[in-house]
Amino acid sequence: MKKVFATFSIVALLAFGITSSVIAQDSVQTDTTEAVQAEVETTTTEVVEETGMHKALKQKFIEGDAMWMAPVAFALILGLALSIERIIYLSLSSTNTKKLLENIDEAWSKGGVASAMEVCKNTRGPVASIFYQGLSRYEEGIDVVEKSVASYGGVQLGLLEKNLTWISLFIALSPSLGFLGTVIGMIQAFDKIQQVGDISATVVAGGIKVALLTTVFGLISAMILQVFYNYILTIIESLTSDMEDASISLLDIIVKHSK
Repeated sequence: MKKVFATFSIVALLAFGITSSVIAQDSVQTDTTEAVQAEVETTTTEVVEETGMHKALKQKFIEGDAMWMAPVAFALILGLALSIERIIYLSLSSTNTKKLLENIDEAWSKGGVASAMEVCKNTRGPVASIFYQGLSRYEEGIDVVEKSVASYGGVQLGLLEKNLTWISLFIALSPSLGFLGTVIGMIQAFDKIQQVGDISATVVAGGIKVALLTTVFGLISAMILQVFYNYILTIIESLTSDMEDASISLLDIIVKHSK
């Protein structure tokens, strides 16, 4: 009897352990499945939101009337193209003036003004070009060198500021085109009111929508271009200050080697 009871107890414990293990595995699988489903739903929601935002922006652009939105987009694209071109040009125009001056001084000590000019010729940037023009007038005296450096510095500054006028034009033109679309949209709204003979939100909604959307896109375009324009001006101011300081140091080197 005791053996039968013991055997029954062991079987009951094994059955309980197997059942608990199966339940635990089912719980883990359920939790894992729920986590995967939640992650998939989150990813799907993000994709839908991104797609929805892109479609919404495209739809608003179309609703703003292509006749007035296209010129704003055209001004933005041209302004950005010119801004990027200026940023690349100015980045390539930067020079380590301290190292350049050291190389000029060392080359002059070894091979005279011709060696110093060769260093300037092999160096990229407006500062090296200004130095080359100044050193080429060395035989005419220090005063002529100073005037040559100042004159050619103005030429290089003009090259640095190239196309800035066009960028500023597009900055002013973008909101102007937007406001023009606003005026045209309001005129269309009042024309519809006159035709219908009654003031109704449904009647004037289309014209007012065109008016508001063109203004918004025009202002956004102008703000984007203004940021690039100010950044370009900052780079030009830094390069100009660097050129002025380096020109003074070049004159000091010329005076030192003239003694």
